[in-house]
Amino acid sequence: MTDTDISNVVLVTVDSLRADAVGAYDDDRHTPVLDGLADRGTTFDHAFATGNWTPFSFPSIMASRPVFADTGRIGVEGVETLAETLSDAGFSTAGFNAANGFLTSHWGYDDGFDEFESFVTGVGSSIYSKYLATHPTVEAWLQFATSPIRRIGSWLRGGTDDRPFLDTSRMFDVEHAATDYVESVEEPFFLWIHYMDAHTPYVPAPRYIREVSDGLLGTHRMIHAHTRTGLGWNVGERTLADLRTLYQAAVRQVDASVGRVLDALETAGVDDETAVVVAGDHGEEFQEHGHLAHYPKLYDELVHVPFIVDVPGRDGGRVERQVGLDAIPPTVADLLGADAPDAWQGRSVAPSVLDGKTPADEPVVSVTVRGETVTSQPIPRSLDDGDLLVSVRDRDWTYIENVDAGEEVASGDRDGAGDRELYFRPDDPTQQENLIDDPTPEARAVLEEFEGLADAHAELLRAADGDAASEADGVDEELEHRLEALGYR
Repeated sequence: MTDTDISNVVLVTVDSLRADAVGAYDDDRHTPVLDGLADRGTTFDHAFATGNWTPFSFPSIMASRPVFADTGRIGVEGVETLAETLSDAGFSTAGFNAANGFLTSHWGYDDGFDEFESFVTGVGSSIYSKYLATHPTVEAWLQFATSPIRRIGSWLRGGTDDRPFLDTSRMFDVEHAATDYVESVEEPFFLWIHYMDAHTPYVPAPRYIREVSDGLLGTHRMIHAHTRTGLGWNVGERTLADLRTLYQAAVRQVDASVGRVLDALETAGVDDETAVVVAGDHGEEFQEHGHLAHYPKLYDELVHVPFIVDVPGRDGGRVERQVGLDAIPPTVADLLGADAPDAWQGRSVAPSVLDGKTPADEPVVSVTVRGETVTSQPIPRSLDDGDLLVSVRDRDWTYIENVDAGEEVASGDRDGAGDRELYFRPDDPTQQENLIDDPTPEARAVLEEFEGLADAHAELLRAADGDAASEADGVDEELEHRLEALGYR
């Protein structure tokens, strides 16, 4: 354990937040609140999610365990979570999730929280809101039609048009629950908040579209982009640019909300004793490998995420060595002086944050499960739902293997060229040139090490006990509806 003056930790996770969407990782981005945290705190330049989807990444974020490793299923049932560890250590705990159906009590994510709300109940409680939640193009038109009236009303009230037309992302529900908790809690606390605004569909408030674009164009970008993608039309350069603008506007919307939560910490007088940890749970693709959103692949656009730790009174800095998000639970426990369970796989990076020590040079392993095609749905909920893909990364190299494939992967997709891929990211940052067939001596040494790590991880997951097929039973109607609204059947 590390001796600190920290009494509280706020963990902020943002769905679908790729690293280069944040100004601390890309100077062209506009995220002033997160950039301020990065300037004051420690920024991990090479932080990687352990999966391309929320249910594949969050067992690491909340329990420092690989997905499937304990039960053969998604979720954190049967493992000691960060909230449980801190609750047992005497901390007040609260978790507020913006209606991501994979982060609910059904999969054990309420374990250890004194207060927990997933805001799934009530999403789409009326025919009207159900329709808007699953039809972003219609919502975009409503944003556009009502924007002038709302802007005039906001101006007359002395406010700004910082609210979307309908809070389908549940951002304000999460934000208000978090600020209410901060204002009322009297004990040292752990607070987790999860945002969904950067997840498809991107429907940010108009002011944030103007903030991240040229200021001359607004919500028509939403209409054009959502109409073309919703109708399955070809996504050309203009549509792709519009989608990126909407995505960045949604990220900025989250950024502003995080700022209001930080203001609540200051108002409550606890900001100087509260560490703030920020991470994306996975990234988002904009056709770098032929698709949009986050399909079952393991390239950097889906795995490289921001990871920032701000501890008041510490100088911070930047850390170049790779880390996985399974470092989050032991790091938070370390900052709060709690003992980490032996079963947790990740290593605390608190020594890097507090004393500038370099993390261990350990490659990061990530996984996904792919069905017959890249675009197959639903999201796999066990290893039986498709082939297991494993990636291994260090600061420079990426290795990806379909460990269930034969000599070749029968697929017409760009990323189905074979069952093994090797990339040297300093020369090939978007992972387009597969070096597996012509490796240099250095690449051969990396390949030998990474193949062994991939095989060992696959064996760990396959050895998990439990009847994975039974996991899908018992999902209630509200939860199934929310998963459908997010694009998952």
